[in-house]
Amino acid sequence: MLQRITFKGEILSDLNEILEEKEEKETEDLKPKPPSKLAPRGIRSFTVCRQHDETGVSGEGVIIEGVVLGTGQCIVHWLYPPPRGGIAIFDSMTDFIKVHIESHPGNKTIITYQDGEQDHYGN
Repeated sequence: MLQRITFKGEILSDLNEILEEKEEKETEDLKPKPPSKLAPRGIRSFTVCRQHDETGVSGEGVIIEGVVLGTGQCIVHWLYPPPRGGIAIFDSMTDFIKVHIESHPGNKTIITYQDGEQDHYGN
């Protein structure tokens, strides 16, 4: 059923068009939007693989899974000791690398990011 809104004999618009536009606007209003004045968003995941273990504590292979947040903070999940491992938070990926990667150059560590980029450390 087509309904038209008229004023003094002129067609102003179809009622159906008005309802469709209203429905589209309401649907758009429901979609999540980035709030203003909040911290940056985004997560980049990575793994840490040690080819050697100088200390004999964590083992070899993939020993850490982690993320770098949009703020630059780094969260790591140590996969040792089982069954839960441990969690650590660093102010930056640089801080994490200084403490746990560069301090053990003999480990020959490879950090692999979700996009395939790799950083190699050690002798």
